[in-house]
Amino acid sequence: MRRDTFNPAQAQEVAAAFEKHGVDYMFIGKSGAILLGYPGTTQDVDVFPRKSEDNGRRIVRALIDLDFAIDEKLEQEITRGKDFVQVKTGPFDIDLVFVPDGIENYDEAKQRIDFSSGFPVVNITDIIASKRAAGRDRDLIELPLLEAFREVYEKRRL
Repeated sequence: MRRDTFNPAQAQEVAAAFEKHGVDYMFIGKSGAILLGYPGTTQDVDVFPRKSEDNGRRIVRALIDLDFAIDEKLEQEITRGKDFVQVKTGPFDIDLVFVPDGIENYDEAKQRIDFSSGFPVVNITDIIASKRAAGRDRDLIELPLLEAFREVYEKRRL
């Protein structure tokens, strides 16, 4: 059964499959913010994976385990780390963002990783920076809400 709205159960499925296959990744975007407690909705799971051919092959195996259909073209996009890969051939949609706007590089972002939700999530400040750098209308509308959430989130963590 296809699920069209992101929920934490999808994050659990992705995390379990990615762990089984040794994928190096973090949740990012609005789905990452939701895992941190942001009261919003989104249509897909957003993942920021390390860009390497080996990690890409691991992602492909994990997605196949999750019942995604991966054709040769999609496999090549994933293994070469195309900047942005939308995968819509499974039980839910997943976006692989190998080069997110506003984030300098994977290793630096990983140093600021947030595990407070039990998932590897890009730091909320980096999520906001990425949304701001993308500059899409829907992101610009969401920015004030994300910034207000960050204030509450950071106070809660103190």
